[in-house]
Amino acid sequence: MDVSDYMLGLGQQAKRAARVLALSSLSQRNHALWCIAQRIDSQRELILAANAKDLAAAKSQGLDDAMCDRLALNAGRIDGMIANLEQVASLPDPIGATDQIRTMPSGIRVGKMRVPLGVVGIIYESRPNVTIEASSLCIKSGNSTILRGGSESIHSNGAIARCIEAGLADAGMPETAVQVVNTTDRAAVGALITMDKFVDVIVPRGGKGLIERITAEARIPVIKHLDGVCHVFIDAGADLSMANAIAINAKTHRYGTCNTMETLLLDRSVAADALALIGPELQSKGVEIRGCSETCRILNWAVVATEADWYAEYLAPILAVRIVAGLAEAIDHINAYGSHHTDAIVTNNHAHAEQFMREVDSSSVMVNASTRFADGFEYGLGAEIGISTDKIHARGPVGLEGLTSQKYVVFGTGQVRS
Repeated sequence: MDVSDYMLGLGQQAKRAARVLALSSLSQRNHALWCIAQRIDSQRELILAANAKDLAAAKSQGLDDAMCDRLALNAGRIDGMIANLEQVASLPDPIGATDQIRTMPSGIRVGKMRVPLGVVGIIYESRPNVTIEASSLCIKSGNSTILRGGSESIHSNGAIARCIEAGLADAGMPETAVQVVNTTDRAAVGALITMDKFVDVIVPRGGKGLIERITAEARIPVIKHLDGVCHVFIDAGADLSMANAIAINAKTHRYGTCNTMETLLLDRSVAADALALIGPELQSKGVEIRGCSETCRILNWAVVATEADWYAEYLAPILAVRIVAGLAEAIDHINAYGSHHTDAIVTNNHAHAEQFMREVDSSSVMVNASTRFADGFEYGLGAEIGISTDKIHARGPVGLEGLTSQKYVVFGTGQVRS
């Protein structure tokens, strides 16, 4: 296979399909999502069999537990795929709405119309359910998409892709509206991120190395985040039972996700009591704590943290813990060491909550909730195409609106400019 020619063909087909999708009705796009859901449901066994091949290969190649967890499919995760398609189908139409219409002194009326981006290229690792999440959002928002999954999920993605193609055909939509790259050749990524004549935006979902490469080499706008160095800060006077539940969930619900807490910060006034609750539970779950000197005096089994630990995205049962003088020091720490992804405060002080929300420079800032909620599905977006820590166009979980843009529309009654 000549990878350049193959990718060029995908780009040309995606561009043609994008025009069809942009002109399709809401009912047509929703019908396509329902048809894909039915195909996924009917092909469960084939999808799980394909995933079993990928998991066996991953384990034989020594992929770590976090990567295997992301890769694995089961009945519950397939149910989640179907629920995702159904939820996205139930959402309002993200395209075609015209708003902000105002009449100017000349008599013209000026407004903005929401429109699709066009062709969305998505590059991701491990998680085969991303194939469904990304496809559903792109179809609903009137975009075509080219999906390039990781080599470790080639069989799973292929099985899911066949369901998507069949569902699109069932709905009378172009099968090329969603195309999954069927080669593991790394040259396919290089081709995709430089096809600026055919692809309008790139969304990378994966490790830091992948995203750094995409950002450096792409000739197309990129919606991205590099790291998920997420924090929870336990404020003075916080409800420690609540703080314990939030901290344990934020760290141990799943280790390998970008919204998992990687650093716990505690106000000095509550640190000993809070760690007396949180520490033993983390220890019982096998979480290693890398703490500041004060933390290590309270938890004698903790390991002394290094400067590198404050920047670390472990994606593993390891947690950095630091005791700070108060809210201002916590905010300074987060803004200095964090990745602008998701950060939370546990507090009973409304003024402190307001200050934290204003001053923490992250795409999601939370009060009295686990960082694990930073997710398009949990935010009511139906799903997410990814998390953006950029500040232009889209920030935070990128759902349907993040896959659209706006154009100006002008209504006149024969006005000419003098």
